[in-house]
Amino acid sequence: MSVQAMFYVKEINHRATGQPDAVNVEVKMAAAFGSYLQGLPESNGDWSKWTPSGELSMTITNPSAIDQFEIGAVYSLTFDKAS
Repeated sequence: MSVQAMFYVKEINHRATGQPDAVNVEVKMAAAFGSYLQGLPESNGDWSKWTPSGELSMTITNPSAIDQFEIGAVYSLTFDKAS
């Protein structure tokens, strides 16, 4: 069984590194509900019926991956047991 949740990007923080070619970005996300889901075909009710609460913070060092995130955009996350 998997659980699907929807999160929006609330912060993108670029961090300095000791290497000129390196990137280090922290992407902070929060559970999406209410106005964040307006116009989207899916609800966020798989894991919390009314006002879901949750936070996710990721440190990303791959420039291509960083480019996929936009402040305020909603992303669907699917949680599957790995083993």
